[in-house]
Amino acid sequence: MVYPKIKLYGAQRCHKTQYYQVFFNEKGLTFSFLDVEKYANYAEELRQLYENRKLNFPTILIGSKKLRNPSDKELNKWLNKLK
Repeated sequence: MVYPKIKLYGAQRCHKTQYYQVFFNEKGLTFSFLDVEKYANYAEELRQLYENRKLNFPTILIGSKKLRNPSDKELNKWLNKLK
């Protein structure tokens, strides 16, 4: 199965970000973790995804699909739809 590129914008201290890291790892999916508190360039990338320019994390990009703090059901739906 080939998925589009997966990006996880979040912060290492955030329990929801940690949850998604485990979620992707358990599924054996390759993803990029972009720590928006540690790296200003990742924070700026995330701000550009939202009109209000806020650091809305965790945010997951699967290809060009943006998901803000999705449920497992929603995340699985988009993973299946975009593979």
